[in-house]
Amino acid sequence: MRGSGGGAAAHKHEVRRTLHPQLRELWSHEPLCYKSDTWLGAAHDSEAEEAGVALREVAGRSFAVLVQAPLKLVAELDILLLRPEDPGAILQHADIDNRLKTLFDALRRPVTAQEIPRDWSPTNEEQPLHCLLDDDRLITRVNVDTDRLLAPDSADDVDLTIRVRLRASSPTYASVMLIS
Repeated sequence: MRGSGGGAAAHKHEVRRTLHPQLRELWSHEPLCYKSDTWLGAAHDSEAEEAGVALREVAGRSFAVLVQAPLKLVAELDILLLRPEDPGAILQHADIDNRLKTLFDALRRPVTAQEIPRDWSPTNEEQPLHCLLDDDRLITRVNVDTDRLLAPDSADDVDLTIRVRLRASSPTYASVMLIS
């Protein structure tokens, strides 16, 4: 994962698409499977949003988000970042702040058309494209551990394991089933 810079929007979208299959699969398991028909429906009135409608449209493309303000949900992240360098060397090779900001942007849905590559045509499986967050401001805690990646294909390889814990800033009827 690169930091911000040239081609950053396309790289963030590439990461978003890489995470999509796992997030899509998450919606088929408890407890989300009980709400997926309702929350992934196309209704966008204010009453439906309060109940947790997860679809957002940006530039004519649909994105499904789990962590969203109407549900009063926030995300806490534990990240294991493996790189083909000595532990801690990430600070010498690339700016960890920029890498994390790139990751946080990739975990959220795009906000503007400029964040979506013009040549991206979603496949049937990417309609909607599943994202963790509606807004990266909904991340309230981050813990990052770094270590050595022992089987890299290149010096730029990064392997991430991200544990997400959902927490309700104020539990709602719709979100109480999602928090532990």
